Amino acid sequence: MMNAAARKAWIKSLPKTRGRLTVDAPLGGLTWFRVGGNAEVLFRPADVDDLAEFLMQLPLDIPVTVIGVGSNLLVRDGGVSGVVVRLAGSFGHIDVMGDIITAGAAALDLTVALTAEEAGLTGMEFLSGVPGTIGGALRMNAGAFGGEMKDITLSATAIDRAGTTQLLTLPDLDMSYRHCGCPDEYIFLSATLQGKRGQPAAIAAKMAEIKTAREDSQPTRVRTGGSTFANPPGQKAWELIDKAGCRGLVMGGAQVSEKHCNFLLNLGEASAADIENLGDEVRRRVLETSGIELEWEIRRIGDKGEHA
Repeated sequence: MMNAAARKAWIKSLPKTRGRLTVDAPLGGLTWFRVGGNAEVLFRPADVDDLAEFLMQLPLDIPVTVIGVGSNLLVRDGGVSGVVVRLAGSFGHIDVMGDIITAGAAALDLTVALTAEEAGLTGMEFLSGVPGTIGGALRMNAGAFGGEMKDITLSATAIDRAGTTQLLTLPDLDMSYRHCGCPDEYIFLSATLQGKRGQPAAIAAKMAEIKTAREDSQPTRVRTGGSTFANPPGQKAWELIDKAGCRGLVMGGAQVSEKHCNFLLNLGEASAADIENLGDEVRRRVLETSGIELEWEIRRIGDKGEHA
């Protein structure tokens, strides 16, 4: 973080906006874990033009971080420097034309899946099992239950740090398992998704099957960030974690889920440090027992602060 005088100066000089700017905005409540510090500035743009104008005028040395609905996100206790952008409102549009759906970055994955079901389009059912938004799904090539974003994405639009809109084809996105090769500075605005005509009854049955499978195998209605670690090639992260003896492991106010041990839980009073330290301990034990180093799937942002 900057010293107080410098911080006050850059905040005072922030570009004018039609959206909402909040100084020292708590972020914990915007995440599924319900932990973490504040954003120096939280920006909720009114629309694409508002976001573009803001970015064009924002000094390049001010860091910009984008968050969605916080489903796969851990905000560290020390908070996030610079400007945190959270898209909502007009960024959540969903439009159907024939067998193509265009979805804004803030559109919920589940809502896109339900829209596809209503339109009689198959291929997007897996999105009902992916917590979060289309923007986040693009950024990590999210997937579940046999599908992933690269299977259905035709193109995406994004905005760069200079406020210029970019049209990205699927090759431009350079997607692989839980990875997107776009520059980190790009903020996704929307995705154009390809569906296929399907039988409404079959689509509904698959959606119901995914819902049941999630509820049966994963912790729900609890404070969790979803799947914690990516599956190593040819392996399942939960099996490695289980074999390392980590099922139910507790550290501070955080616990490895008993139900699905690739999920970390906030038992109620956890700090972000508790959760991250628990995850690192799981990684250490898995490496020790299997020789495999697990990679975080949960995105961790911000400064560790005094809890580190």
